[in-house]
Amino acid sequence: MNGTFLKALVALVPAIMLLVGSASLFRATRRFSTLLQVLGSAGLVIVSLTHVCEALHLFPIMGWGSERSPGHYLDLGSAVCGFTLLPLGYLLYALRRAKA
Repeated sequence: MNGTFLKALVALVPAIMLLVGSASLFRATRRFSTLLQVLGSAGLVIVSLTHVCEALHLFPIMGWGSERSPGHYLDLGSAVCGFTLLPLGYLLYALRRAKA
């Protein structure tokens, strides 16, 4: 088994758990902050899936691992989205709950 593939699978499990948890919270509250959490956790799932595709050599047209390739920008954009929106959504959610 490829080391990159194993690392991607290990990262995929908590990312999916975050997505399921934030989606259930969004379903219960329907707030903007929880929507941000869903979008951020979906970005982290996409990052993990791009690494799975890279390890399995799926979609070679994406140029996984190469700079200035569509795969690189998909990975980078998803990572920025995930690591920005998820904490921002959680912060807004926590501030709203602290006021209540």
